[in-house]
Amino acid sequence: MEGKEEDVKLGANKYSERQPLGTAAQTDKDYKEPPPAPLFEPGELSSWSFYRAGIAEFMATFLFLYITILTVMGVSNSTNKCATVGIQGIAWAFGGMIFALVYCTAGISGGHINPAVTFGLLLARKLSLTRALFYIVMQCLGAICGAGVVKGFLHKNHLYETLGGGANYVHHGYTKGDGLGAEIIGTFVLVYTVFSATDAKRSARDSHVPILAPLPIGFAVFLVHLATIPITGTGINPARSLGAAIIYNKDLAWDDQWIFWVGPFIGAALAAVYHQIVIRAIPFKARA
Repeated sequence: MEGKEEDVKLGANKYSERQPLGTAAQTDKDYKEPPPAPLFEPGELSSWSFYRAGIAEFMATFLFLYITILTVMGVSNSTNKCATVGIQGIAWAFGGMIFALVYCTAGISGGHINPAVTFGLLLARKLSLTRALFYIVMQCLGAICGAGVVKGFLHKNHLYETLGGGANYVHHGYTKGDGLGAEIIGTFVLVYTVFSATDAKRSARDSHVPILAPLPIGFAVFLVHLATIPITGTGINPARSLGAAIIYNKDLAWDDQWIFWVGPFIGAALAAVYHQIVIRAIPFKARA
């Protein structure tokens, strides 16, 4: 028992909190803050890795829309939800695909698969504006193609149009303010998880705690979908909402489209500010 108590004391005091209030926490690990990405980096445009990353984002978003919209269509087409995967299955499809696709593409493009994630990382100076804009364009194109393939499967018997095309909209019984709030908070949860799961300083400090970054990110997507599918169908990804809206192309999808851009971008910005200023205390690091 005495040995165990010593281990507990050692663990509790291994990383001291003796830094002045308002400064970033220091650790016993060798760690240097990576420099912020330049706002413009013209040299990227001549690099194959830049275009390869964009292609990876396109393909990942394409596969994401293909699997998730098909799952939504399958649930919507059933008169008995108990005979399908239901809302829980839809949430698992979105979260599971994010887990798999982030795992596959993180080493190439960072595995964003979401303009809101890209925007949040841009605000935190994790990538250049050049790369961010390229990613967002490729993500939107991938989403449009993914939703288009789903429509090709279901178009002959008009199921795609009848079932709403998997488009996001504010559901009956909720106001546009409700939908906007749900999108802001849902995206905050997602982007905050992305920052926490990919924080290099945390990896250096907590190297004794193994973590597979795509897992908490996918799980965050799963949980947000469980909470907000009844409100908006859950967007938290402007590319997903835009792709479905363009292919479905009905007033139902376009009336609330602004919510699925404004909400995620606000949520991503709040998550970036919270993580960088409050959690990481980046602006205060130079203080004595």
